[in-house]
Amino acid sequence: SIIISRLVKGIDIRNYGSKNAGGTNVFRVLGWKWGLLTIILDALKGAVAVVIIARMYLDNIPFNNITPFDDFTLIQIICGVAAVIGHIWTVFAGFKGGKGIATALGFLITIITVDMLFALGIFLIVVYLSRYVSLGSLTAAVSVPIILIVRENIFGVHIPGYNTILPFIIALSLLVIYTHRKNINRLLKGSEHRISFSKSGKPKNNW
Repeated sequence: SIIISRLVKGIDIRNYGSKNAGGTNVFRVLGWKWGLLTIILDALKGAVAVVIIARMYLDNIPFNNITPFDDFTLIQIICGVAAVIGHIWTVFAGFKGGKGIATALGFLITIITVDMLFALGIFLIVVYLSRYVSLGSLTAAVSVPIILIVRENIFGVHIPGYNTILPFIIALSLLVIYTHRKNINRLLKGSEHRISFSKSGKPKNNW
């Protein structure tokens, strides 16, 4: 979002709109095309970390792997988490990045694909009904561990490494809630930004 806003309009997106370095704010300030591109690229950060970067390790991991995952899957998880943390506290922009939703989506959809697709559906429904992207993000984040629990314990679906990945997903969901703490405060006060579309199809703000 920071790179795109500078290239497209010569601005720092963190000084406009909600002042967040994320796809939603780019959507508001620069339009849906650039916002969508930002979200896709942010998601690719997580996916590339898991699918490509993780494959670069050539030797055994330098610690005892006590998880039910094989070494490569564990490396994928570590790379994915690093991508999310690096997005939120990016060293390339004064440690002030985005909120990590799209990056976490790109990372997790490569590991728990079905669960993330369900969560993505929940996100789209909540945003469509409420017009609050932050509420959709929070609801989706909270829903992921719930979906895991329901599929494993109620529907009897075997999820590889369930007992290890569940606490990890809960921790990641809590991180998402933490990065959205200001949004939660605005939602409670009724001052959170909604998204909508004008008749021309361009995004506009309902402040």
